[in-house]
Amino acid sequence: MQHYEVVIVGGGPAGLAAAIEARKNGAQSVVVLERDRELGGILQQCIHHGFGLVVFNEELTGPEYAERFIDELMELGIEYRLETMVLEVNADKTIRAISPSDGMIEIQAKAIVLNMGCRERTRGAIAIPGFRPAGVFSAGTAQRFVNMEGYMVGKRVVILGSGDIGLIMARRMALEGAKVLAVAEIMPYSGGLTRNIVQCLHDYDIPLYLSHTITEVRGKERVEGVTIAEVDENRKPMTGTEKHYDCDTLLLSVGLIPENELSRGAGIQLDPVTGGPIVNEAMETSVPGIFASGNVVHVHDLVDWVTEESRRAGAYAARYVQNKLVEDASVIASRPGDGIGYVVPHKVRPENLNDKLAIFMRVKEVFHDAKLVVKADGEVVYSRKKRHMAPGEMEIVQIDAQKLKDLKPAELLVSVEGGETVHV
Repeated sequence: MQHYEVVIVGGGPAGLAAAIEARKNGAQSVVVLERDRELGGILQQCIHHGFGLVVFNEELTGPEYAERFIDELMELGIEYRLETMVLEVNADKTIRAISPSDGMIEIQAKAIVLNMGCRERTRGAIAIPGFRPAGVFSAGTAQRFVNMEGYMVGKRVVILGSGDIGLIMARRMALEGAKVLAVAEIMPYSGGLTRNIVQCLHDYDIPLYLSHTITEVRGKERVEGVTIAEVDENRKPMTGTEKHYDCDTLLLSVGLIPENELSRGAGIQLDPVTGGPIVNEAMETSVPGIFASGNVVHVHDLVDWVTEESRRAGAYAARYVQNKLVEDASVIASRPGDGIGYVVPHKVRPENLNDKLAIFMRVKEVFHDAKLVVKADGEVVYSRKKRHMAPGEMEIVQIDAQKLKDLKPAELLVSVEGGETVHV
């Protein structure tokens, strides 16, 4: 049995930030366990610009952003193990992992930070009709083939879903010489950032069809074509609205799912909306001493927000090891109100906050000129008018910690008030 103060599961952007912050906050023995052949996670295949605008105030590619944290990890002398697959995390903070070099490993941790990220929803999860021909890829798989392995996945492409990876791959395929015929989105709004819709679709004259879905995939051995159709308010295809495309490739960008098999095994309570652990202000899960951050908790749109959240998880994990967390403090429940899909964190102990409480959330619909309001037992503690809010773009509010300590509320309610609901 090996012993560490803090064990980080996952060496992507969340895990790197958590490990660095744990060391900076006094944890002496920290190890990062990464199942891939290199650190950096999904950032290594994200060769486009747009990372680091918040954290570094400059525009970086994914590998450049990852390199900053990998270099800092090395400078701090933090141990990491590659090609190490964690098989089991237990409530007593024991870990079982396996690697080609070390075989089966057993680790006893004082604190664990879960940073396994998320995975893409597959064709099987959305039940597209048709055979199972070659040429159907998740957008992330296609991204790895093109950007890291050097394989071109197709020449005539249709994309289902307007998540950020799908939008970015529309541009990437166009830059590689493919013809991107259309992007279909079943919802009446895009699931991606506005800047990606503009830079990846509009700038390349790629049409986006909202309230549309795939109704047929033609071809038995290889994709030969697809049919898309408009859907009604119940998301059912409407006869007579079909559009047919001859293509050899279908990319799916139909949602991301937090990777929480290890969390379930540890008995961690999960949020049915986000699919990730229920966490408090320290990013601590329902199992004491096990923390979580990044896309394993809820799917982020910017890696900068992953970093900020994970820094908090790493710092609090170090404080937990040093017995500096107030465990028996009063607890405030935070919950979503009108127009809000979810909020993170789910619980708040004000005594553990420094200066601010950051609340992450997503709205349920597209709103124009609406107010984002946070109330503590009915008293407004935050209010800001927003010109535009959409489900594809995360909202973050900062609440003064001292105000919460003074008010001692039982509940924080986050709501959208006023404004106009936009039905595209």
